[in-house]
Amino acid sequence: MHGQKRIMVTGGTGFLGSFLCERLLREGNDVLCVDNYYTGSRDNVLHLLDDPRFEILRHDITFPLYVEVDEIYNLACPASPVHYQHDPVQTVKTNVHGAINMLGLAKRTKAKIFQASTSEVYGDPAVHPQPEEYRGSVNPIGPRACYDEGKRCAETLFFDYHRQYGVEIRVARIFNTYGPRMQTNDGRVVSNFIVQALQNQPITIFGNGTQTRSFCYVDDLIEGFIRLMATPAGVTGPINLGNPGEFQVRELAEMVIAMTGSKSSIVYNPLPIDDPTQRKPDISRAKQELGWQPTVSLSQGLEKTIAYFEWKLSGGAKSTTGVQSWRTAYTHLPNAAAGLAAQEAVSIRP
Repeated sequence: MHGQKRIMVTGGTGFLGSFLCERLLREGNDVLCVDNYYTGSRDNVLHLLDDPRFEILRHDITFPLYVEVDEIYNLACPASPVHYQHDPVQTVKTNVHGAINMLGLAKRTKAKIFQASTSEVYGDPAVHPQPEEYRGSVNPIGPRACYDEGKRCAETLFFDYHRQYGVEIRVARIFNTYGPRMQTNDGRVVSNFIVQALQNQPITIFGNGTQTRSFCYVDDLIEGFIRLMATPAGVTGPINLGNPGEFQVRELAEMVIAMTGSKSSIVYNPLPIDDPTQRKPDISRAKQELGWQPTVSLSQGLEKTIAYFEWKLSGGAKSTTGVQSWRTAYTHLPNAAAGLAAQEAVSIRP
């Protein structure tokens, strides 16, 4: 196919990585999915295995990798506090050694490379909403530092490789993202609330519930990835990718309870150390440079995500046919991707 590229996605069996692999395959590319399965799952990409342009490689990017590729999307790293704090030293290694190894590969093959950075580089921000120019307020010795500072160091490495060696880079700072294929035990607020609500368990809020988050549906985020990677070489980033709609955590809990018809009550626990009290992206640069903004509302995205967890909690996780809700088969939302035509639905057998 004209324009076909060889693209590697590290962390490709994870929540975001699996959706990215699908999108890249639909565009006619050869996709190498690299993962060590620390938080990813082969189940997320089982429905892609019959595609001759798709390949999986079990590999930990803290060790060098020698392949021939045209583009690299570096998504490998646990992204929820539960997982990245479980082995903080390995989290730092994945962010730092992993970045060095992937940048070295990009340098050798002259590949364009994308770094999945995070809004956590802003820490508990003193500026609201957070623009890319804001340098952040991060505790370098706290329990979240393995992730926060690991991602900050990775950004440093990306820009130093760009300046020193001319490696073509793209850096995206990802804000809270949700959707199907999130893990039931990953500790993120959306999945936590949905799982607790579906099981009629108390909804656990840390803090008083007035802290804010901005929630981006996965289809919108993946569109942002694709657009950023397609920009001219001078657009390196960092660019915020997230939904600027701002909600109190308590509002989210109430919305999930209402949408699931749950009998759950809300309980409050102490706020964890260094947990940010506000989070909202300034996406002016994404609008200007990428022509991108999210279009999926929180209620629309939650409907699909709730359906996924209903399927998974009902026993669907034992299925080997891929992602499907017992209530409604998952498809990409038709108004995602900033007004583009509806993405092709993933066809999955029941």
